[in-house]
Amino acid sequence: MSKTQLYSSGLELANFVVTLDILPDAWTAIWSLYTEISQNEGPSSFVRFKVYELPNYTIIAIFTWPSSSKDSVQGGGGGNLVSSSTFKGSFPFFDFLCPKTKDPSFSINEPAFQLFKSIYGELPKFEIDNSKPLIITGNSLGGSVATLFTLSLLKKFNFSKTKGPLCITFGSPLIGDENLQEAISKYAAWNSCFLHVVSDQDLVPRVLINGYQPFGTFLFCSKLGCSSFEDHQTILELLMETNSRTLENQDPNKVFESYGTFVKNLNSKVICKANDESLIDWTTTPLQASIITQLVAIGLVHSQQQQNVDINIIITNTAKRAKFMAILNQQAFDPTRGLNDMKVYMAYLEQYKKVSKDKRVGYYDRYKNKLDMSDIKVVEYMRRLTCYWEEMVDQAEKRPQTVGASLRTRSLFGGTNYRRMIEPLVIADYYKAGKQDYINQGRLKHFIILEQLLKETEKPSNGPNELKKQNVASSLTEDSCFWAHVEEARISCKLLSSGESNDMEKERKKLIEFENYVYGLMKNYAVSSEIFLLESSFMTWWREYREIKGTFYRSHLTGLMDNKENYDKYAKGHLVIP
Repeated sequence: MSKTQLYSSGLELANFVVTLDILPDAWTAIWSLYTEISQNEGPSSFVRFKVYELPNYTIIAIFTWPSSSKDSVQGGGGGNLVSSSTFKGSFPFFDFLCPKTKDPSFSINEPAFQLFKSIYGELPKFEIDNSKPLIITGNSLGGSVATLFTLSLLKKFNFSKTKGPLCITFGSPLIGDENLQEAISKYAAWNSCFLHVVSDQDLVPRVLINGYQPFGTFLFCSKLGCSSFEDHQTILELLMETNSRTLENQDPNKVFESYGTFVKNLNSKVICKANDESLIDWTTTPLQASIITQLVAIGLVHSQQQQNVDINIIITNTAKRAKFMAILNQQAFDPTRGLNDMKVYMAYLEQYKKVSKDKRVGYYDRYKNKLDMSDIKVVEYMRRLTCYWEEMVDQAEKRPQTVGASLRTRSLFGGTNYRRMIEPLVIADYYKAGKQDYINQGRLKHFIILEQLLKETEKPSNGPNELKKQNVASSLTEDSCFWAHVEEARISCKLLSSGESNDMEKERKKLIEFENYVYGLMKNYAVSSEIFLLESSFMTWWREYREIKGTFYRSHLTGLMDNKENYDKYAKGHLVIP
């Protein structure tokens, strides 16, 4: 088997981006807004925005005056960070980004945050659909505001079904700390929503370095061409190494205008692929050659003598990170990763279920009543399985559609078995704690999503086949919320028996609905035969319900339940249900 050749994809990605109309359209929107504002008002510290409806997408352009942005970033307090914990209650639109760590907060640039807050109420509120992609763009500090607006929208997008927003910034400073970078970079779909264009003439993107970390893709530009980078350490290194004192004297308005020139030129020529003969020889690897070509494209090699830059160190460090990321990418987002351990835990729980049945106690009631020490191991395995599947579902939701589809195809069977085995145990804990209405008040999000994914792929059934009937004794109940329905039915029985309900008729209707629900499951052999074990919560409910309804009450379910021989027939798949 041949060894996979490593190469850097920065040039290819840059070439792809600049050959689309998106980049010039984004810049045109900013320039149009700038032209409109400059005719009506002079330079100010305010932020302005405008929505542009194009045939293929909607663009929201956000503009700040270049000179004001530069002064704000360079001035006292321009690099101050504000912690998300300080505005969690008053401005909760970023709470979902908080990383699940000991320190669940992150920090963002305070001037940018204040600008964003000042216009948040005026920004359009979108109904997310598939009709039109959304492009959010901005220059300088306006780019920071565009980034924050995009971040606030991410929660609304289901990336397995809907195209996410694309944020394009021109000359924007870094926006947040390491915790924010980790929260965004954890999800490939989120990280891919951000493209930051950086000119070699622009100081503003290079000022905020200490305490800040980049995320998304950075498109570095020079008169020679451009190249894109995604590794955050490489981006930081390039921002530092391409900073120079000469940039401090650049006219911010001229720098702003130069982005238009870059976009125009990049859209009409092939991106620089010229090699630097002083750095490339026969010993140079394809990966190193690609990195050198990238550095030539952004003007770093050309200016290394003037800026006292050791280009070889940058090449070596970038190559090391590229190799490391290649290894990670082979492992990342693999739905089968860790699946073997999960199979071991599920096998233990299958055995727990079997032993419970042999003891004439269903595994739901055995766990709920904590009858022996083995339940401690069940709790641990349940926790590990839940962590695994919560992460899997969380990742699937935020990935591009094709990756999400791959996950559904390969792992839905395992996710369905997990849900049907574990959710009843979660329900047992819920009701044992004295709570009610699990389905509406307590159900975990990943259970809901796993069930939805199954419904999307499941073919309609005309009824149980022979194999399903034969395996009903060992099968899991198809509706993982079955025991929640049982518990709610028992609560209704208690309210009717005690006379404590304020609406007795409502409780009676709920019990009739539960009857029909159980009958439907039995008719389709969709419920485990364990429910007929004498001490199960279901049989306890049945005795309570029969007492309330009286011996003369007749229904489809009583016709099945009153004859105890039917329990064994059902378990063997021999019961004929009309």
